[in-house]
Amino acid sequence: MDPWLLLHTLIGTALVASGTNAFNQLRERDVDALMRRTRGRPLPSGRLSPRAAALFAGAISVLGVAYLGWRVNALTAVLAALTLASYVLLYTPLKRRTSLNTLVGAIPGALPILGGWTAAGGRIDVAALSLFWILFLWQLPHFLALAWIYRDDYKHAGLAMLSVEDADGHRTGWMVLLYALALLPVSLLPSLVGVTGPWYFAGAALLGIGFVAAGAAMLGRATPRGAWRVFLASIIYLPALLTLMVLDKIAA
Repeated sequence: MDPWLLLHTLIGTALVASGTNAFNQLRERDVDALMRRTRGRPLPSGRLSPRAAALFAGAISVLGVAYLGWRVNALTAVLAALTLASYVLLYTPLKRRTSLNTLVGAIPGALPILGGWTAAGGRIDVAALSLFWILFLWQLPHFLALAWIYRDDYKHAGLAMLSVEDADGHRTGWMVLLYALALLPVSLLPSLVGVTGPWYFAGAALLGIGFVAAGAAMLGRATPRGAWRVFLASIIYLPALLTLMVLDKIAA
């Protein structure tokens, strides 16, 4: 591993991620003002002007993409730019129109792992795409559970979320369980394509079963506590899975 390359990748990625977040808050400042959990952000609270936010977002986004192109490689910079564009230009506006926004938003959420892969010199191949699909599928139970917890906030803000019209949580619970079930075999792909070995395979299977169990519990009884358990399980699952990948490579 080249520690300087890692540092440059982290710097450029952090700048683009920050710019994406800033653009999102700029475009959603009216919606954020209507929701309890976001009304204290700098723009809806009036602590920051839209012009200042736009200048900041644009500057650090351009700087981040340029930095990745200069210090890492062009492909990684393109992936970072694609992440920003798909998040701000597709996912953000779709949140007001269709509940399918969650699927669209999972694309920019999963692209950064491809950027890490290409930054390290990898090609976008089957191995890289297996990592992409893990991140893509993981996000769906993670966010669906959170959206159900804050469904009243989303409804008040007029956002088109599945949870808004799902008072008993049954449809959300089904989606959480189905995506967790889909994630289980996909999480095993890195071993099947030679990226990881048997230790990762066994650990990923156990983690996946635990995640499915959390989703099944939410389907059985959709309560705020059950949704929080799915959300917390997702937070434990992903870093544990990625740590397993690293340890498996070290052991090999």
